[in-house]
Amino acid sequence: MSSVAVIGAKGYVGKALCEVLAHSPGYSLTSITRENYTEMQKHSFDVLINSAMPSVRFWAKKNPDQDFIETVKKTADLLYGWKFKKFVQISTISARCQLDTVYGRHKASAEKLCNFGDNLIIRLGPMYSSELKKGVLVDILEGKKVFVAGESRYCFAPLNFIAHWVVTYLDRQGIIKVGARDSISLQEIAKHLNSSVEFGGAVDHQEIESPEPDFPEARDVLDFLDSWER
Repeated sequence: MSSVAVIGAKGYVGKALCEVLAHSPGYSLTSITRENYTEMQKHSFDVLINSAMPSVRFWAKKNPDQDFIETVKKTADLLYGWKFKKFVQISTISARCQLDTVYGRHKASAEKLCNFGDNLIIRLGPMYSSELKKGVLVDILEGKKVFVAGESRYCFAPLNFIAHWVVTYLDRQGIIKVGARDSISLQEIAKHLNSSVEFGGAVDHQEIESPEPDFPEARDVLDFLDSWER
């Protein structure tokens, strides 16, 4: 049985990963939060998953020094201060398509630290689930201004699919992009919801290059939004 530790077990992605791992045969799960971080650092694991990096681009822009600490420095702390056989970095496609931002550059820098050996870096596209509390989908639903162009296309995928996919392919290595096979524009989502939300900003395409055949369709997000009870 492989021992797997998830850093950031209470976070959006970390919690979903823990739920899948807890019911996956062959894995012994250790959920790591701020409360037990220091104690668990004394242990050794077969797989160490870092899902604890911040995920707010606008916060990163306003707080570049803190985002560097939370993203790059804390990744280095895990790589050099913990004992493990394989490191898995939960990253974002912003590390490829948003290198003109603080958020994207820091995510890319953190990736470079752990891109060696049989380590795995997973760049996630935009996600949705019933636990979603922030982000562009919430802003559109609530009629808040969205600070990117409406024609921006996103590869939305369900969080549950993402978590199962990651756990299924933990034995892979290198950089892998996970999201939807295609994409949908934010304008189309707003129109579907009859939302009069205001868009303003640059075009911000968040799409997967060379998607894998088992990825879902981005347009499935419309069915989710229609049935979402908030």
